[in-house]
Amino acid sequence: MADAMKDAVVTMEKVGGRTLRVACWRLDEPSEHLPVLFFNGIGANIEAVAPMAEALSDRPFIMFDMPGVGGSPEPVIPYNVVTMAWTSAQLLTKLGVDQVDVMGISWGGGMAQHFAIQHPGRVRKVTLIATSMGMLMMPGNPAALTKMANPRRYIDPDFMLQNFETLYGEGLGKGPGKQGHMSRLKPPSPRGYLYQLVAMLGWTSAPALPFLRKPVLVMMGDDDQIVPLINGKWIASLAPNAELKVLEGGGHLFLLSHKDECVAAIKTFLDGDHTKDAAKEVAEAA
Repeated sequence: MADAMKDAVVTMEKVGGRTLRVACWRLDEPSEHLPVLFFNGIGANIEAVAPMAEALSDRPFIMFDMPGVGGSPEPVIPYNVVTMAWTSAQLLTKLGVDQVDVMGISWGGGMAQHFAIQHPGRVRKVTLIATSMGMLMMPGNPAALTKMANPRRYIDPDFMLQNFETLYGEGLGKGPGKQGHMSRLKPPSPRGYLYQLVAMLGWTSAPALPFLRKPVLVMMGDDDQIVPLINGKWIASLAPNAELKVLEGGGHLFLLSHKDECVAAIKTFLDGDHTKDAAKEVAEAA
């Protein structure tokens, strides 16, 4: 965990009436690339995805713990995707960042979609990882979903070990990455976990996706027991400038189990020239 965070600048920032633990990589260094704003999965702290921030070493990277998760204090009042997207925009302003490439995994993929929809002027490209359109989704394996909703997976190491394959698929479940991932997790507070669960109630991106003109990369695993592949196909079919990347043998944590392949795909997408495609879509819409 220390190695993955060694280059991060971690601060406590008060934004939007909340105090958030924020990690920034290379934000004060010259770069020809926009910063990445990353939204994490439910209950996951910054350290869980810190290796990805290190892997994308050619660009700045911003990530924060949701209220009651990781090092962010307990939430006093509930929040939803609208208020948290606004808070995220306030954070970018405080950090002196005008525009980002937004990225999100699982629960955070919903946040990434909504941030791009609510604040289009602050987003260039969108990367969605192992995620869905929210309430309008094809649910995963019932056994996995039952365990997913149980915060015990963060608190009880034995529970996590016993159910890792069910939760996250065999891609990482039988590999050495399992222990490494677990060592980076910090249990969320019960209230923090609950508020994250309810934040997405009733939300779906489906009606807005056809109007999301940003270039979108949808990355899905074909062995994801929590968010089945079909959900990514639906997003890619609705977003007019989207492309789908399927990770063969990838479970819900393919971002870690297929790290090199994911990093290569993300860099190719972020560095590619999508201006012609975007202009074509706008022209067709007109």
